[in-house]
Amino acid sequence: MDINSKINLNENYKRTKIIATIGPSTNSYELIYQMIKAGVNGIRLNFSHGTHQEKEQQITWIRQASKELKKPVSIIQDLQGPKIRLGDFNGVIELTKNQVVALGLNKNYEKDHIIPIQFDLSKKLKRGDRLYIFDGRIKAVVQSIKDKLIYLKIEHGGQILSKKGINLPDTDLGDEVITAKDRADLVFGSVHDIDYVAQSFVQNGDNVRSLRKILTSLNSRAKIIVKFETKMASLNISEIIDQADGAMVARGDLAYEVLPEAVPIIQRDIVREAISQSKPVIIATQMLFSMTTSESPTRAEVSDIANAVMDRVDCLMLSDETANGNHPVASVKLMKRVILYTEKSIKNESFKIEQKKDIARAISYSVVELATQIRAKAIVAETKSGATARHISSKRTTIPILAVTNDIHSANSLAIVYGVKSYLRPAQKYAATKLTNWLRANHILDKGDLVVSASGKYPGVVGTTDTIKLRLIED
Repeated sequence: MDINSKINLNENYKRTKIIATIGPSTNSYELIYQMIKAGVNGIRLNFSHGTHQEKEQQITWIRQASKELKKPVSIIQDLQGPKIRLGDFNGVIELTKNQVVALGLNKNYEKDHIIPIQFDLSKKLKRGDRLYIFDGRIKAVVQSIKDKLIYLKIEHGGQILSKKGINLPDTDLGDEVITAKDRADLVFGSVHDIDYVAQSFVQNGDNVRSLRKILTSLNSRAKIIVKFETKMASLNISEIIDQADGAMVARGDLAYEVLPEAVPIIQRDIVREAISQSKPVIIATQMLFSMTTSESPTRAEVSDIANAVMDRVDCLMLSDETANGNHPVASVKLMKRVILYTEKSIKNESFKIEQKKDIARAISYSVVELATQIRAKAIVAETKSGATARHISSKRTTIPILAVTNDIHSANSLAIVYGVKSYLRPAQKYAATKLTNWLRANHILDKGDLVVSASGKYPGVVGTTDTIKLRLIED
């Protein structure tokens, strides 16, 4: 598969990456192609909706567009997780302040006036726990639990509709964040070219370890992105990121789990922790929500994007904007414009986050320092697993990072890492041709370009990066 193209090292080189979600508005090869061409680096497949047959077709389209555009693309499988929602009932139910109502698994409201839910919460909730329904519009407190029924006292009333979501800011779901549906979806993903798995409703590091065991048993190489969308997760940021391969700030559900004013602070803490651990971090939810219907964003949305770029996040994610919106490609183009303008404005600003000391990070630090001092055109990272490129990326240099690997999975997974452009080099060519000569021969670098490279004694072998070189590209 040829995914290599000449890099554009001028001021239009985009360091902050864009992830788009596929949905009814973009469920075609043409629109996927247009979004990737417009600036998308990763595609999110939401496994809360659609069939495996539909997802298989979308994966085929993504890889085809990636090949045609000669641009690596990460595919992210977003697991549904436990379906903490109301069940089916007709019409609307009006709830009033101080009213006491009962919830029960798969109950028939028309028959027994017990509000149905799709997940058995009777074993998880306790007296005094808060429960929010329909994006926090209904606020209630658990009064008691009896015969698998949950009795709630309504503190803030209103109308509820069938299948609306439930948030539980005081409740630990334990090990039940991976459902039977998730396991079936993971089996599908393990044989269908998935680069990342986004884990929903994570509470602690044990949840991530459980998912890792499943992926290992399936011989899946997919990396794990943890979604921070629960209060419990916000209390275990460092531990959770330590067990994962990346992090996503899912601000929608998180806002109902914690105080709204706490979300920006939690977002900042997650971003800093992820960068310090050399793991990609994604900001999600309503970044350009107004563009689901409008052709123009609000000024607040533009500021939201710019502030995330100034925080040096790896990725910004579009959800409804590209899944269900009226202007999916325009949303991508607008986001790219804001990213490029902001990155140009902060190009000369210093950025540093404290990181733990080890050999890999010391090499990466030295590479960036040398490249900065000599004003290198690029940093070239020879990598098998992608770890070297991720460590260099975590320094948040403005110098483009060219990651060269003989592993297609690594090339695609690096597509959503800050400042990295990945290239696939056939394994058999490593011994025959110097890396920088290969880059010149493939018209990725030009004669006269000054670069700093990081490589190892055994090219193509994980964990052997130990050499830094300064090279002037020649014919």
